Amino acid sequence: MRTLREIASLRETLDDCRRRGQRIALVPTMGNLHAGHLALVESARRHADVVVATIFVNPMQFGPNEDLDAYPRSLAEDQRKLEGAGCDLLFAPATATIYPRSLEAQTQIRVLEVSEGLCGGSRPGHFDGVATIVGMLFNLVQPQVACFGEKDYQQLAVIRRLVADLHFPVEVVGVPIVRADDGLALSSRNGYLAPEQRAIAPRLYRTLEELRQALEAGEPVETTLAAGLARLDDAGFVPDYLELRAPDLGPITTATREARLLAAARIGPTRLIDNLTLTLPR
Repeated sequence: MRTLREIASLRETLDDCRRRGQRIALVPTMGNLHAGHLALVESARRHADVVVATIFVNPMQFGPNEDLDAYPRSLAEDQRKLEGAGCDLLFAPATATIYPRSLEAQTQIRVLEVSEGLCGGSRPGHFDGVATIVGMLFNLVQPQVACFGEKDYQQLAVIRRLVADLHFPVEVVGVPIVRADDGLALSSRNGYLAPEQRAIAPRLYRTLEELRQALEAGEPVETTLAAGLARLDDAGFVPDYLELRAPDLGPITTATREARLLAAARIGPTRLIDNLTLTLPR
């Protein structure tokens, strides 16, 4: 695996790949990799001849009181994991390479509607930062395929809308959530959890599973979600949201059958997100 830091060398290397007729897949990450990230690389390997991963802790997607400075950075270990998973090329640029001017002067991409509410409501501007960096990476790498995890389901929806609206010739592949043995969705931020918080954290997933069973059995949506919020509160979480949406994140209707149950909750300083798909009864 090669690691590149500069845009010119990235473009030169990938131009050579395109001249050879190779199909390119992109896996954007912020590093501190775990098995969920490696599943993205493995999916990309199945879709392309050349797998490009990126590691860039994107300051534009962090709010003023979020964990940009504390976000874990582990480049050497990440390189080892990526190479073991079959990555061909790692692009790990400096912040000044991506944003040579101040963030305030930076051109941004805003994806409307699908970025509103849920995490977008709790983290204003977050998805503007996500859309901007992903748009840049699509331009720099020019992949045929890009792989993103379903744990960040709203992010996946934002990127799909970005691709559709801006006519990027990129196939967006959603990769299923990878979980620990106790059900907790893997996340780089799980490392923030103290041992007693880590013991409680799987209750988020278990609550979603209980709610899925109730909803699929025909229990009323509003009362079921209210009960779920109470369960999270009783378990020691501070719930942010718990919502049932259509797969495109629009509201459910009487005609909706496939739906997505989405939640975010804090335990201590750590914000956890999770989601499940379910089938509503006729």
